[in-house]
Amino acid sequence: MKTITVLLCDDHTVVRAGLRLLLDAAEDIKVVGEVENGHRAVGEAKKLLPNVVLLDLSMPQLNGVEAARQIAKEVPSAKVLILSAHSDDQYVQHAVNAGAVGYLMKETCGNDLLQAVREVAKGNAFFSPPIAKRLLKQCQERFLNGSPVRTKDPALTSRQTEVLQLVAEGYPNKQIGDVLSLSIKTVEKHRQELMNKLNIHDVATLTRYAISNGIVESVPMPSALKPVRRNEAKSNGESPLRISEPLS
Repeated sequence: MKTITVLLCDDHTVVRAGLRLLLDAAEDIKVVGEVENGHRAVGEAKKLLPNVVLLDLSMPQLNGVEAARQIAKEVPSAKVLILSAHSDDQYVQHAVNAGAVGYLMKETCGNDLLQAVREVAKGNAFFSPPIAKRLLKQCQERFLNGSPVRTKDPALTSRQTEVLQLVAEGYPNKQIGDVLSLSIKTVEKHRQELMNKLNIHDVATLTRYAISNGIVESVPMPSALKPVRRNEAKSNGESPLRISEPLS
């Protein structure tokens, strides 16, 4: 029996722990890594070459859609399976367009999750039943009406989307450069290009655009900018602990 290797990607530690317990209990599935943000998801997928990447849509620094797009391009052997709290058509369509081959709701039962992992590992598609039913109905309606299936490419490049998310999350240019390993001048260039492309020239409107298009779910303050209580930051330079966000 061939073992299916899985990379877990979710910004909630409790969620990752529960998923690991469920998946590792299956004889034919093994979790080989877990990450808490989209950038690490791409990096670990390239390093570990898992059969399946189980990916949350709403993650800091790089959202699940953009992470899925980069993984599909750079690690085509890894099949991306989305696990999300969102079932809206917009989220599902963006994920599929980015290269995801499966989409599950977070309330999915454990058996469905195991089945989904096994199916996408074989190269098959798998969707939560309500989503699959809706997709089928939409395809039938388009066929009956003679309407072509719309496949609209995103207006922004991958790099511009990365910069947009970090701007919306409150990162200044220097920290954006640190996260993306870019110079400040290059960050400023990408920032100006995405503003020109969207015809949006202020951060508040950029942030609203990012939220309305599912690029960010909310606007948390970057951990590097969060205030630190005096007794949390020790004189020896130890980094303060970051409290996990509540489950969505």
